[in-house]
Amino acid sequence: MDVNVKLKENLQIRAFYLFFIIVTIQVGVGIMGAPMYIFVEARQDSWVSIIIALLYILMVLFVMLLILNSYENADIFGIQVDIFGKWIGKILGTIYIVYFIFTFFSVLVTYIEVIQIFIFPKISPFFLGILLLLLVIYSIVGGIRVIVGVSFTFFVLSHWLLFLLYEPALRMDLTHFQPVFDASIIELLNGAKATSYTFMGFEILFIIYPYIQNKKQAKFPVYFGVFWSAMIVFIATVVAIGYFSPQQLEQLEWSVLSLFKIVTFPFIERFDYVVIAEWMMVALPTLILLMWGITRGVKRVYNIRQKTTLYIVSVLFLFGCSFITYHHVIINLISNVADVGFWLVYVYPFFLLPIIYVKKKWRQKQKESGKKS
Repeated sequence: MDVNVKLKENLQIRAFYLFFIIVTIQVGVGIMGAPMYIFVEARQDSWVSIIIALLYILMVLFVMLLILNSYENADIFGIQVDIFGKWIGKILGTIYIVYFIFTFFSVLVTYIEVIQIFIFPKISPFFLGILLLLLVIYSIVGGIRVIVGVSFTFFVLSHWLLFLLYEPALRMDLTHFQPVFDASIIELLNGAKATSYTFMGFEILFIIYPYIQNKKQAKFPVYFGVFWSAMIVFIATVVAIGYFSPQQLEQLEWSVLSLFKIVTFPFIERFDYVVIAEWMMVALPTLILLMWGITRGVKRVYNIRQKTTLYIVSVLFLFGCSFITYHHVIINLISNVADVGFWLVYVYPFFLLPIIYVKKKWRQKQKESGKKS
């Protein structure tokens, strides 16, 4: 495996699009239940936990960019092989692929479950799985530029949903936020950790970075993308805390979707049906980018064509979403993905960076000693 990725110019994209990639992969199904999980840990100070999580993610991104900029045009798979050797590097690359597989599957089954709970209780998950996976396959086959185009288009077409929170926002009870700064440091940090599943996805930067044309301009869209995602979660959480009572919010697993039930229009009785259908434009880019990460990873680690991986994995996902229909199994899956993702996404880059610097210095010393001799 070559450390640096060689790409044709027509496969490269502008750094500007990283903003849309980061936002669309982060703001997926996780945000639908995020306020409850954060509130359970940090109560009325949950908004502080989100700010802490944002600051920490910005640190992680800073480290990730340092790692990527240490090479000419490498992704995480090539970097790990370069640092740890062929076999350990491939094992670590496989861990990344498996992580993307389970993350994809958790998003897929979660969105299917939401449709079953709120709209069609008796609809077959197999049928919904076919519809979603066909859209994912169509986008992946189109190539990286189609994937980026979908992310950009669905970003524009789905953000109008934020304006629908105006009605519950007007009915907020500000006493729900009192007393302010009541949570302990540990509770605030636990609240920040509870956002890990919601904010995961920005690790796609480790894979897509070689496709960026103007890498020197990549920092701002990446940082701003994460900031934008955090603000969306921040707004949704603040509105949920202000509108629902503490007892209600502790029980509302899909608290953000419940906020949309409040919105009423004279020409439509159940507007939340429209919101859940529209949410496909939020979930689909996440699925597409995760699937691309899977197929790209398999190609880099095992040199298997992306289309071959795409079709095989899609069939497995289709059968998987047909069998996993119990709510507690889906919740356990999300919890396990969040636990693994916390270490892989939020901790591992800090472990990897010093190893890269040490190995680079060691190589430089070897070159210098070789020249002297």
